[in-house]
Amino acid sequence: MLKLALIQALAGSAFAAVLWDGRFNDLSSSSDLNNWSWSNQVGPYQYYIHGSGSVTQYVNLSPSYKNPADTASNQGVKISIDKTAYWNGQNMRRTELIPQTSAPINSGHVYYHFSVKRSATNAPRADLEHQVNFFESHFTELKYGLLSGASGSSDPTLKWCVSGQTKWSTNFDADVWHNVAYDIDFSTQQVSFWHSTGSNPLVLTAGPFSVGTSSNGADWHLGVLRLPMNSDLNSADVEDWYFSGVYVESGSLTTQIGYEWFFPRTEIVSTIADFANLMIHRSGSNPTTTTSRTTTTSRTTTTSSRTTSRTTTTSSRTTTTSSRTTTTTSRTTLTTTTRSTTSPTTTPPTTTTPNTPQQTQWGQCGGVGWTGPTTCVSPLICKQLNAYYYQCLSS
Repeated sequence: MLKLALIQALAGSAFAAVLWDGRFNDLSSSSDLNNWSWSNQVGPYQYYIHGSGSVTQYVNLSPSYKNPADTASNQGVKISIDKTAYWNGQNMRRTELIPQTSAPINSGHVYYHFSVKRSATNAPRADLEHQVNFFESHFTELKYGLLSGASGSSDPTLKWCVSGQTKWSTNFDADVWHNVAYDIDFSTQQVSFWHSTGSNPLVLTAGPFSVGTSSNGADWHLGVLRLPMNSDLNSADVEDWYFSGVYVESGSLTTQIGYEWFFPRTEIVSTIADFANLMIHRSGSNPTTTTSRTTTTSRTTTTSSRTTSRTTTTSSRTTTTSSRTTTTTSRTTLTTTTRSTTSPTTTPPTTTTPNTPQQTQWGQCGGVGWTGPTTCVSPLICKQLNAYYYQCLSS
């Protein structure tokens, strides 16, 4: 009955797919961020925009830092800025993380999810502008505090802005979790804003608005940048910002907070019945179905050439341009399959070639276009984070 109900419920639905998962579930502590460098780009985040102190001065992880309604996250992150949080000689206090992924988070129709709150302790200053979870071209972002050039002495509201223009605002009260989804359609050049508080499902709050949605896939900053005033440069205040439930999805929008009624790109579902079996399996039931089917499949791997040029707008750092081409192939296969299964499974790529190099912890071990090592040193396992990135992690 459960399977039938699922099939009926899903018959007219589109599936959501997680393109990139930034929920900190695979990090044991914030010190793991130090494993990333320009020459060793591993883990879910790039970590280089911060002050001169240790990582724990600016980034810390804990289950107490997440939205309690977010059951899909094991922990949240506290991001801090203080009088040492000046990066690359700038006069803006900032601590930011950038997604480390080659997934297409800058194309099609996607949703950037996160929850954010502040505490009464080390509260952000309402007299200064803060740019929060922003793209470098600022086509969609949150802001807090008195905006640069605005009249008045303070502004305690959290705002959603499109190219610097406020489209929505609310009071940013202590210990209230604000759940957000940036709705970005890169194809039509439009953005919308979804919002809720606590455990409430997301609701479309503003938009759509037409705007130039410019992104190279490596320019979304999770964290905070505080614009300065002359009296602010050496002030001793510390600010703490809390984030959880960070991920990017495509397909249909997941509006429930901490809801896992979506599947990552690692779980390939060919039919609604397969998806129903997958959901039943996740819920603890164990139905088994046997089917026999013959299909003719024509599959083409498209030739692509991609050039990435990345410049952080607030720094002098520019990453090296690279170009990659994948050979076009076409294959037609007649497949007869008899299966007994509870859910589709995905196996990370392996190799039977002896004496091949093995990847170390946090290193990439597979994914679309990957040509490096595909096995990990013992006892690590090659875990698929998405279709584009496998990583060697502890079991």
